[in-house]
Amino acid sequence: MKKIGFLSFGHWSDHPSYATRSAGDTLLQSIELAVAAEEIGLDGAYFRVHHFARQLASPFPLLSAIGAKTSKIEIGTGVIDMRYENPMYMVEDAGSADLISGGRLQLGISRGSPEQVIEGWRYFGYAPAEGESDADMGRRKALEFLDKLKGKGFAQPNPYPMFPNPPGLLRLEPHSEGLRERIWWGAASNATAVWAAENAMHLQSSTLKFDESGEPFHIQQAKQIRLYKEAWKKAGHQREQRVSVSRSIFALVTDQDRYYFGQQAKGSDSFGYIEPDKRAVFGKSYAAEPDQLIRELAQDEAIQEADTVLLTIPNTLGVDYNVHVLSAILKYVAPALGWR
Repeated sequence: MKKIGFLSFGHWSDHPSYATRSAGDTLLQSIELAVAAEEIGLDGAYFRVHHFARQLASPFPLLSAIGAKTSKIEIGTGVIDMRYENPMYMVEDAGSADLISGGRLQLGISRGSPEQVIEGWRYFGYAPAEGESDADMGRRKALEFLDKLKGKGFAQPNPYPMFPNPPGLLRLEPHSEGLRERIWWGAASNATAVWAAENAMHLQSSTLKFDESGEPFHIQQAKQIRLYKEAWKKAGHQREQRVSVSRSIFALVTDQDRYYFGQQAKGSDSFGYIEPDKRAVFGKSYAAEPDQLIRELAQDEAIQEADTVLLTIPNTLGVDYNVHVLSAILKYVAPALGWR
């Protein structure tokens, strides 16, 4: 059994072929899709976070709205770039959204992906400390976020407050019990996957990672996941870890599916550079008739190692078509692979 969710980049553009012509279209359709996904039995609704782009950015209003409209589905991100975040304010936002959803947030955080602008976090008022890289800054902020999520008091109360305080040091409010245990780290390397395990975060591994061996993507990703699991066990955490992998998977069951994705049927991994000095391996898209799709996915070692599969969706094609895409996986593919 595996949990199955969708992952939306939340694109929009004023293009005749897009169902999402504006930011408002994307936000409202994201809520509608999450509601529909819950109705068809999907386990999770996850959203990318990108700044300075015509894509979803500030995630907590959207997550809160979905939490208020649904009752069972997990709601998450993949991922929030911590270089842009104020960890204190983020604790309050995350706590509020989690309470609205009844404790269903699964927040993916990370150092972040390549940006639309040069050092965009500087426009948000942040800069690395002396001797620190931007990646170091992102990890430092992540650790502060994790620490404050525990709900322990740390702030000295005013002796003459506007409202009465509880005794002792004060914590950030609202506090959502258990949210600290539902934080994931998006790791692009083996080392950061191990670091995530050491710091008791679940692991999100995307459709790309830094190329560390020249092997096929799913082999490298499976090795990354195994290293993460070993590190988790070594750290002695008293709860079970979780691992998600993202995949572009399309069951070709209608002529419309074949028109949109049939050309991807013979796709393969690719290698390239997402940053000037870091070679990456990009996983292929899966698009085929259900029987062929099942055979191909059964050979994906990383999927076998994960407990959660996030299906990347073409959100610009509208809610109805994306419900069809997700339903086709649930109906024609997931049972044969033992995901359901």
